[in-house]
Amino acid sequence: MLGQRRTDGEFTEVLLERSLADARLSTVDRGLCQELVYGVVRSQAALDWLISRKTPGRTQKDALQILLRLGLYQIFWLDRIPDHAAVNETVEQARHGGHGPQTGFINAMLRGYLREKEATQALLAELKIKNPALGFSHPEWLVQRWQKLWGGENTRRLLEWNNTPPKTFARVNTLRTDAEKLISRWREENVDYDFFQAGRAKTEKSSVDWVGENLAFELKSHPPLTWLESFQQGGFYIQDPSTLLAVRELDPQPGETILDLCAAPGGKTTFIAQLMNNTGRIVAHDVSPDRLKLIEENCGRLGVTSAEVTTTLNFEPSTFNRVLVDAPCSNTGVMRRRVDLRWRIRPEEIERLRATQLELLTRAATLLKPEGALVYSTCSLEPGENTEVVQQFLAAHPSFKLERERQLLPFTDGVDGAFVARLVRGA
Repeated sequence: MLGQRRTDGEFTEVLLERSLADARLSTVDRGLCQELVYGVVRSQAALDWLISRKTPGRTQKDALQILLRLGLYQIFWLDRIPDHAAVNETVEQARHGGHGPQTGFINAMLRGYLREKEATQALLAELKIKNPALGFSHPEWLVQRWQKLWGGENTRRLLEWNNTPPKTFARVNTLRTDAEKLISRWREENVDYDFFQAGRAKTEKSSVDWVGENLAFELKSHPPLTWLESFQQGGFYIQDPSTLLAVRELDPQPGETILDLCAAPGGKTTFIAQLMNNTGRIVAHDVSPDRLKLIEENCGRLGVTSAEVTTTLNFEPSTFNRVLVDAPCSNTGVMRRRVDLRWRIRPEEIERLRATQLELLTRAATLLKPEGALVYSTCSLEPGENTEVVQQFLAAHPSFKLERERQLLPFTDGVDGAFVARLVRGA
């Protein structure tokens, strides 16, 4: 699967889900497969550094490089697989994959590293200090950017966060059930859960005032979610708590007319409907018809009847009481969920996105009623996509004022990174 080609826009997560869709694997084996795929992609730079130490001046073919990464990842990043099993399984995989002539080379490199395991572990730890970009497998330019923003220690904490498998969070859908009933169902379905607490960011500054009680839960272990009746019947929606902040700042009220711009896959749309008790009118907009189908599917499963979807914005000026602009962005705040994003992102992409973000804000402003609220949100950590976009918009639109803005940071808030600004139009 790691060698599988993809089309533009397809992330590793999408390819893996597609590959596992028809696989007859146990929950444990599916979890291990996911850990291996995601872990190798995350740690690619450090793994390649290990390989190059033993093969100076030589470039391996792609398939062989991937096999070596898999073996080394199991040896140095995983505790649950015995070293001898990691070597034997990698060699066996090479043989099954038609790489029999290379099995001796693979076996020799992996066993060589087993003999040097403690010394190599010390080298990897030292690499994180002396060369964080390589040690934590992130682009050098991005690490330098973050170091200027937050300093070395906070940057290392962010890099560690990005390399940690993300937790799964569920938002209770009160249009279908309540927390007590959902918990009771989860117990029957062998779902191990816990109440969400951002204090696990290990900082006294953590605050989850925007989440509310009995709304978000961490799912610690569970069968495949689509197998659960509680999921099929719309009892919950998988959603990181950071994404709830934008809707809280929007503060939608029952009976209002709301525009959710760039709404797919529908997490914020359905939470808006939940807060409005399924009354009023929600227009969920996205430019992709295929992505609109995701919104429709999620609205149907969650029992949302107050939302309509569209790919156009043919509305009269001053139509909406509130507008949410959840803008396309670099996704640097959710890098641990987009495991190959670090290898795709480029500095010029951030600049290009900034122009799109400002254009969306400007378009949304014309559709907002006087005294209405305009909320701008991203899952980016970059000031150029966040505060700077807001300030540029305000400079061109004096009828708007900034009520407040907030940046969520993984290393202080214990959730995915997010930025939210609440703007209000004058009378």
